[in-house]
Amino acid sequence: MLSVKLEEALNDQLNFEVYSGYIYLSMSAWLSGKNLNGMAHWMQLQYNEELIHAMKIFAYINDRGGKVVLKAIQQPQTEWKSVLDVFETAYRHEQNVTGRFGDLIDLALKERDHVTNVLLQWFINEQIEEEASVKEIADQIAMAGESRDSLFMLDREMAQRQAAPAENGGKA
Repeated sequence: MLSVKLEEALNDQLNFEVYSGYIYLSMSAWLSGKNLNGMAHWMQLQYNEELIHAMKIFAYINDRGGKVVLKAIQQPQTEWKSVLDVFETAYRHEQNVTGRFGDLIDLALKERDHVTNVLLQWFINEQIEEEASVKEIADQIAMAGESRDSLFMLDREMAQRQAAPAENGGKA
């Protein structure tokens, strides 16, 4: 059974994961509008991944006898200064998500809920990958600078991204 504090915190994170998906979908739309469809594709897969994360938390709350509470989702940002700004924004967002999971782990430990702590460890490990992935792309875009050729090559490369097994219907 989840404590009231943990149930509320997990519900907040569930809703934040959906909001995260909205951010990536908005980024995808912006990139698509710039005819960077490979990068838009990459962001659409990020969107899908965030919804998988939300549903993992959703199922966990239910499995532990809690009550899922869905809240209004904040409108995401819709404009960016540049492609680099998009990916730097995504990187800062992933750092924020990592911090939120760290806070959740602290709460789980304070509440002595070791089962929830195990779940949250999965998310922290996932965040290491998330941060590294988006940081690498932001760094590559920064190195490319104003080179349209380099941006074109990065866009084509990002179009090759495949959905992770969990995004293909496997268990997260």
